[in-house]
Amino acid sequence: MKKITNPLKTKSRRFAQLQDLQDDRGFTTSQFELPETPIPWKAIGLATILFLVGGALLAVGILIKIGTITSDIWLARGTPFLVLGSIMFIPGAYHLYIAYYAYYKYPGYDFSLIPDWE
Repeated sequence: MKKITNPLKTKSRRFAQLQDLQDDRGFTTSQFELPETPIPWKAIGLATILFLVGGALLAVGILIKIGTITSDIWLARGTPFLVLGSIMFIPGAYHLYIAYYAYYKYPGYDFSLIPDWE
């Protein structure tokens, strides 16, 4: 006849190994600290150029469309200025917004949100 043992009782050697595993979790607090992201100056410079050139193109396109610029050569060219200005202005303004908030350390904003092409 086979002896019935209690499955909840463990042998002392196995229990000691299990206790060692439970005590040592293998984690340190330094593992969970994020390194500070360097400021991506090239990406911020590109965003500034996109913002300024896009704003200028939008301004010229709006002036053509409202009739302030009334030259016959320019009258048919308002829409391309508006489209190109929008394509340049929107991403430039967005990335400058992120850079501003990341620089002043607003919660949830970091320079890692700005793509860097290096």
